[in-house]
Amino acid sequence: MAFAPREPLMPINFSDISRTVMPAERNMARNEDLNPQEHPGDRPLELSLRPKRLGEFIGQDSLKSNLSVFLQAARQRQEPLDHVLLYGPPGLGKTTLAHIIANEMDAPIHITSGPAIERPGDLVGILTNLEPGAVLFIDEIHRMSRAVEEYLYPAMEDYKVDIMLGKGPAATSVRMDTPAFTVVGATTRQGLLTGPLRDRFGIISHFQLYGTDALYEIVVRSAGILGYEIDPSGAEEIARRSRGTPRIANRLLRRVRDFAQVADLPAIDAAITGKACEALEIDFLGLDRIDRTLLRVMIERYRGGPVGVETLAASTGEDSQTIEDVYEPYLLQAGLLQRTPRGRMASDLAYQHLGIKPPKRAPEPSLDFDAES
Repeated sequence: MAFAPREPLMPINFSDISRTVMPAERNMARNEDLNPQEHPGDRPLELSLRPKRLGEFIGQDSLKSNLSVFLQAARQRQEPLDHVLLYGPPGLGKTTLAHIIANEMDAPIHITSGPAIERPGDLVGILTNLEPGAVLFIDEIHRMSRAVEEYLYPAMEDYKVDIMLGKGPAATSVRMDTPAFTVVGATTRQGLLTGPLRDRFGIISHFQLYGTDALYEIVVRSAGILGYEIDPSGAEEIARRSRGTPRIANRLLRRVRDFAQVADLPAIDAAITGKACEALEIDFLGLDRIDRTLLRVMIERYRGGPVGVETLAASTGEDSQTIEDVYEPYLLQAGLLQRTPRGRMASDLAYQHLGIKPPKRAPEPSLDFDAES
């Protein structure tokens, strides 16, 4: 019995499959220029743009003023600065300020992160090799394991660390001295720190989102370092669209510089900034397509809210933690979003920004304390 020759199999195009089964993920791709998290390509440029001294640091005036007093007092006493905890949204300058503290104290700085210290022995090795007066910067300190934290407590309080030698009945505890040092911890989630760890920081400073004036100064300074002229109008446009975050301002400045350079313009002005932001889908408030989609979903599908974050995440295809950590802070700061006990609500400003007529809301009932019962 003869068989017909088998037809060759067609090669599978995996890009076609991804376009078929994952349209939501493709449509919800975030503009990474507006992501406040650090990108691998940011590090070389950020190192060149970072201020070296406290006087060069722009913004955070209250924090900077208090820290200046603490630094001066520590230098006068010729002792290390008390341990410092810096918390706030990403991209606001926590790592930069840690380097400034080391420079102001004329001390070496050792950099690590909470997830990188996996075992207590790793921490002991770091602490015992510190120079006197050194600064130990621990980024994402809220992700440090509890077992490692237990070894950090005596080191922060008494400059001593306890290690166990041997196992079982023959195990003995040995206390080792460490040089006097300063821990600078940085976190975006202060609420995840344990109480005992948080209490061991003598200086706790909160970073707030930057105003447009401070971001304008940062953009002008960065443009000067990059060697590209910028008009005041261009700097204002970049500052206004930077979501209150210096890291985004510097990243957006680089992208606008690319457009200006390709257009053979001698300086960055408002026109080329607007053209670049339009190409990047960044509007005049700094919202990208994802931000506008979140607001539009709340308004069109849920009548403006209230809607729970898990429901919002399922409707948009975004992770709920990403919504809370990346999108919400700026939307709340801009007054476009409201958080209530029942969920998230789009404000009247969100309706106006999207060109949608806000609904008539029922007036809040007033309490008349003068009325007779």
